[in-house]
Amino acid sequence: MLWWKQKTNGMIYPESSEESAVLKAFETMQQAMIDKDIDTLNDLVTADKTFTHMSGKVQTKEQFFGEIEDGTLNYYSYKLNSPVVTVDGDTALLTGSTTLEAKVYGASGTWTLKTNQHFIKQYGKWLLTDK
Repeated sequence: MLWWKQKTNGMIYPESSEESAVLKAFETMQQAMIDKDIDTLNDLVTADKTFTHMSGKVQTKEQFFGEIEDGTLNYYSYKLNSPVVTVDGDTALLTGSTTLEAKVYGASGTWTLKTNQHFIKQYGKWLLTDK
């Protein structure tokens, strides 16, 4: 289980290198969504990963990344709240909530959503995956 240390700059950092790597992979993915960096997104997600929107709509990674690329989904900022990372061998779970500022399917807003993200370590790299 990830334990956090409060640093003097106000940031919170995980204690283990594996937990840090999982957190970094998640943060890199969030920034790639904002930047519409499809190459980076593809590098961070397993081939069979699906995405479920707050509406319940389920998409393949190709569908989801396609809507990011074509401007249907626009992400402007994110904040990860109270993250907890649990690493078990080559699998990990990141839980917490994410506050997103976005325009999705024409609706603009800021939403705070619970997140349960599963990761698998392949070839030394943490990738977002389904359970």
